[in-house]
Amino acid sequence: CIRVIQGDGIDIKSLEMILNAMKAAGWAADNLAFGSGGALLQKLHRDTQKCAFKCSYARIGGQNVDVVKDPITDPGKKSKKGRLTLEKNGSTWTTVVEGRGNPGNDQLVEVFRDGVLLVDDSFAKIRARADEKEEPVTKVQKTVGITGDVFNNIVMLTDSYKVTHHLQYPPGTTKIYSYFESRGGAYEEVCFFGLQYFLKRYLVGSVVSKPKIDAAEAYIKIHLSHPVFGFDEKIFNRKGWESIMTKHGGKLPICIKAVPEGTIVPYKNVLFTMENTDDDCYWLTNYLESLLVQIWYPTTVCTQSREQKRIIMRYLKSTGCESVIEGGGHLFKLHDFGFRGVSSVESAAIGGCGHLVNFLGTDTIAALVCARECYGESYAGFSIPASEHSTMTSWGREGELDAMRNMLEQYPKGLVACVSDSYDIFKACSQYWGTDLRAMIEQRDGCLVVRPDSGELPKIVLDVLDKLAEKFGTSKTSTGHKLLPPCIRVIQGDGIDIKSLEMILNAMKAAGWAADNLAFGSGGALLQKLHRDTQKCAFKCSYAVVNGQGVDVVKDPITDPGKKSKKGRLTLECEGGVWTTVTEGKGAASKDKMQTVFRNGELLIEDKFAAIRERSNVGL
Repeated sequence: CIRVIQGDGIDIKSLEMILNAMKAAGWAADNLAFGSGGALLQKLHRDTQKCAFKCSYARIGGQNVDVVKDPITDPGKKSKKGRLTLEKNGSTWTTVVEGRGNPGNDQLVEVFRDGVLLVDDSFAKIRARADEKEEPVTKVQKTVGITGDVFNNIVMLTDSYKVTHHLQYPPGTTKIYSYFESRGGAYEEVCFFGLQYFLKRYLVGSVVSKPKIDAAEAYIKIHLSHPVFGFDEKIFNRKGWESIMTKHGGKLPICIKAVPEGTIVPYKNVLFTMENTDDDCYWLTNYLESLLVQIWYPTTVCTQSREQKRIIMRYLKSTGCESVIEGGGHLFKLHDFGFRGVSSVESAAIGGCGHLVNFLGTDTIAALVCARECYGESYAGFSIPASEHSTMTSWGREGELDAMRNMLEQYPKGLVACVSDSYDIFKACSQYWGTDLRAMIEQRDGCLVVRPDSGELPKIVLDVLDKLAEKFGTSKTSTGHKLLPPCIRVIQGDGIDIKSLEMILNAMKAAGWAADNLAFGSGGALLQKLHRDTQKCAFKCSYAVVNGQGVDVVKDPITDPGKKSKKGRLTLECEGGVWTTVTEGKGAASKDKMQTVFRNGELLIEDKFAAIRERSNVGL
């Protein structure tokens, strides 16, 4: 009749640690179940399994060409070569390279060709294979994919257990008031960003309809049923949702107050509040928590990106490159490489847009769409022509010089970046760029940006700068730091996070190099290697009205004082540059920096990206 579930702090390591401790203490494992959130779905990234996508074969001029990347600076990044088969002998899996495999033994199955889906597996088959059972693929011929926005049903955009919460509040409850904050975390200054996207995408207008209610109920009746006890009909709050549909025209009866996006607020302060405006919809406030807490993501990306901007600006100033900041060049010093490293297109859009609050360089096109559609910014970011390993290695090792020459010929003006470590980054810098193509680079109307993509940090950056300096020479900044000529620069995109970025800039400064010699590209670390606990983001109820009486609500666990929540109605006030969250309804409404941005289905404030950027620059 009783069991325990542990959901706080659970990842694969803590899970095993707990089970081991239970066993040692004489407890059976069946006493416990686990719940896992961020560690299950967010605290992982492309490098967790070192996932990569590389060209291995090309057909050029009618000839078959086996293609390989083989950097001397990192043998672990050597790619596979030629056409591949994945073959299984007993329990041993082998990738056979260079077209030497047996197609009859190939475990790779053609799933898509020329716009047609050729395999449509059921989830049951996938689960069976995950249990190492043999399951044949389901072959089809489908030319139509998923139609409609199947995930945009507000009735279902919540955690399953919240579906049951309308039955759990005290009798007579008519209002639930909750707030969102960064309870602490890695960065003391939080740059709030992303709420407007979520409001426009999911909440504005008539968002509740009978088809959506019906669809949600059909899922819930199975999802929350039990093989013995069946389904309790009162679990799904159909009456509540139908009331919103009929009484409010499908518009959500809630009010959201928030600090203006881009505002820099010290952590441990309220960032937005939400409450119901219809007494019958007290259950709705925290029903929407699961969706709106996702604002942690663009806010955390934006916050961390801003901290990296601060670091870059500091080193530009300390190495005599103030003019770069004055001309806006610092806004291109951290380029977003993150699209391939995130978990979804939506993550790329809102995370990439958060980065663009602070910088202008990006290769994440989805972020541009987000900025335009949700924040009215026509051109939020920019990029340049650049190579990747496939466009270089398809020329072959012996053709690398020609590949590099082609880059200069195809893009005779402006900035162009070229990955140069496919085989030997040092030969590329000294011989190809520094000797064979030096005249073209120096006479070209623009700048070549050399990109190493492997090697030990910060050494590889210093080595590349030294090699280029031997051939192109340097000048001195006002602080005496070396600066390559304007025709050539370096971008480091491998292994860049906020720690390695500062480590590299510090090493460059110590070695006499000006910060303007280098730009950074960051992918997974910029958009994926962060989570809700990075800034300890949380959403908690702090006030309720029960039987007509206001009740200040607080969470105060003796096992973790850091999780004590704020109490009562809140205001966010700023006096003399000092931000304070005033609790228990004691604040002055006239001093509240939070503004009503959403009420009863309507967006009341629509911030432009330019204004958000301007706010984010405060304190830099």
